[in-house]
Amino acid sequence: MKLLLLLLPLAATFLISCSPVEPWQKGLLAKDHMQFDTDPLETKFKLHVEQSKEASFGGYGTSAGGCGCN
Repeated sequence: MKLLLLLLPLAATFLISCSPVEPWQKGLLAKDHMQFDTDPLETKFKLHVEQSKEASFGGYGTSAGGCGCN
């Protein structure tokens, strides 16, 4: 019972904080400074670093070892 009383305000907080985006607000959210990756060169560099550090395979080109060489 105590757990329920503790979780109820927490659940109410999460439900109140989730609100739909109105159509007139979408223009503001679509601006460049609101995006995560607007610079294609920086995005390519980050993907290259991630690929070479993790020696990942597929998705963004060829796989390589952890040395950074392809």
